[in-house]
Amino acid sequence: MGEKHVGVAGGRVSSPRSVAIIGPFASGKTTLLEALLARTGAIGRQGSVDAKSSLGDSSDEARDHAMSIEANIATCTYKGDHFTFIDCPGSVEFLHEGNSVLNGVDVAVVVAEPDEKKTAALQLILKSLEQRNIPHVLFLNKIDKATGSVRAMLQALQPASSLPMVLRQIPIWKDGVATGFIDLALERAFVYQDGKASKTIEIPDDERAREVEARYAMMEMLADHDDVLMEQLLEDETPESEVIFDDLVHEMQRGEICPVFIGSAIKGNGIRRLLKALRHDAPDIVDTRKRLGLEEGDAVLQVLKTYHTSHGGKLSVARLFGGSVKEGALLYDSAGEEYRPSGLFQMMGLQPKKITEAVAGDLVALGKLEGIETGMTLGVGVTPSQSLFIADSPDPVLSKGIKATERKDEVRLSTALSKLVDEDPSLSVTQVQSTGETVLEGQGEMHLRVALEKLTGRFGLSVRSFEPRIPYKETIRGTTELRGRHKKQSGGHGQFGDVVLSIQPMPRGEGHTFSDTITGGVVPKQYIPSVGEGVKEALEKGPLGFPVVDVAVTLKDGSYHSVDSSDQAFRMAGILAMKDGLKECKPVLLEPVDKVVVACPSEATARINAIVSGRRGQILGFDSREDWEGWDEVEAMIPESELSDLIVELRSATAGVATFSRNFDHLAELSGKAADKVIESAATPA
Repeated sequence: MGEKHVGVAGGRVSSPRSVAIIGPFASGKTTLLEALLARTGAIGRQGSVDAKSSLGDSSDEARDHAMSIEANIATCTYKGDHFTFIDCPGSVEFLHEGNSVLNGVDVAVVVAEPDEKKTAALQLILKSLEQRNIPHVLFLNKIDKATGSVRAMLQALQPASSLPMVLRQIPIWKDGVATGFIDLALERAFVYQDGKASKTIEIPDDERAREVEARYAMMEMLADHDDVLMEQLLEDETPESEVIFDDLVHEMQRGEICPVFIGSAIKGNGIRRLLKALRHDAPDIVDTRKRLGLEEGDAVLQVLKTYHTSHGGKLSVARLFGGSVKEGALLYDSAGEEYRPSGLFQMMGLQPKKITEAVAGDLVALGKLEGIETGMTLGVGVTPSQSLFIADSPDPVLSKGIKATERKDEVRLSTALSKLVDEDPSLSVTQVQSTGETVLEGQGEMHLRVALEKLTGRFGLSVRSFEPRIPYKETIRGTTELRGRHKKQSGGHGQFGDVVLSIQPMPRGEGHTFSDTITGGVVPKQYIPSVGEGVKEALEKGPLGFPVVDVAVTLKDGSYHSVDSSDQAFRMAGILAMKDGLKECKPVLLEPVDKVVVACPSEATARINAIVSGRRGQILGFDSREDWEGWDEVEAMIPESELSDLIVELRSATAGVATFSRNFDHLAELSGKAADKVIESAATPA
């Protein structure tokens, strides 16, 4: 196999192409994948998400929730051209799955519904493509359910895109139902036929005027990037069809326009037209290499997705950008580490099919590459000369404490969590030292629910989840000076340590200090560090039940016994002095407060402000979100205890699109009934 696959139509030659199918939740992406595979003969019949018979979304969790939770990969051939489609989840909670694979695609098909209420969700998708300059087309799905003008609908959706949406097809309406379409570039009409290819017909007389108007509007938008075409239109010349087609292709590939196709994935309408457009218009691996800045001929792969399968072990799905890779080939990471995959596979849903060689443009699964993570760049036979862009994982917005029901499963739980994070880098696991808890963090309620279901279903673990404890602290307002004496006699040498400690508050955020003003050797120098250890130990849990911060402790006096004094005795004396002394210093509870930045559509900003205020938040201000038309960012200080389910309320108020980032800012005093409740809870055994 060489670098190019030979197509059968007209001697065309093209490399294998990778196409992302991406769009808002419930727009019909998985159904479109089924329709594409059925029309190319890759599957015998089109499956259904509702009937749980689709090739994609075949995991138990995806089936149970009737939604995509990870990338679905499938390969097919159309008229001699080789395509790999990657169906990406549309829910905002699983969007990182799509962001991880986008580096490895030549073009994206954005699936959207004719519903302006989905504009904000569509904008999230389009922004991820525009920021990385990935060529894309829009497939306006569910045209069979559309009402009214498609051009009017496109105008309503246009704010979601920074590129002009250029309508390539208009529907043919009959009794309010789309029965076919007119291709504005081809100037041909097609009538849908259930289960068959659309039938070509003459453009109906009553549609001719609408077609002429729509085609001229399309050419005007193309002319914005083509001076020659603009001049022809100004002089009322009729451009050659080849000029129109060339402009559509080149302007899409250069990221200047977003062509729009229409159809119904569930009925199979408009699918072949979309396939033909991808076949003729989509960039190939050479263009994608240039876009990514790869040197000509570099034999490199980038890992786009990791799977841990129950039978085949770990599979690293990677795009090959140049050269070829054969079974048994050596691969190298950017540090020069050597890897040899156990096999090469082609993915069809979750089913790997063994192959012996992959060529430039192929998407290939590499078997059992331990230590290789999603996003890594690998060289074939040599160390890669550069590392490709890796999508940053989004900040977590929801967390759950997690614990194995049985102690014997703790090691298995740790291993399973490691595999989940390896598959999905937008999950994270933190071992919280201050509370001793294992905390699983993710992108929302469903995201974490699916992760827990995988632990029980796939890994056979019994786990319980709970709300993580808030890392409250305490400090003091008052000052005291107190003696602590540890004296014990139990046969032989006794124990004796005697110290006088001064305890004072420090400014917020200073931590704690320990010093001494000992003179005359009343406490021998060798025992002073032990007093400091006792002070530090006592600060781990103050009189309110929490770690104590912002305290200055000074060892001022004491006494010792030449025989019975020891490091242990002075450590205990320091603990006793601190335990009693802190109670006298007016202890006060401190709660962590985070600086939070909420991103939301501008129309929802007032609702977001109300939500923040209702959670004891202090609004610092809001401004327009940079480079996001129609979005705002709200900055606020919010107590960490109010953040546990904030994302659920934010998304409920914004049709599921709001998100936030957070960073610890300061500790603030908490008093009254709220403090009493926290202290009482800490004193109650779990």
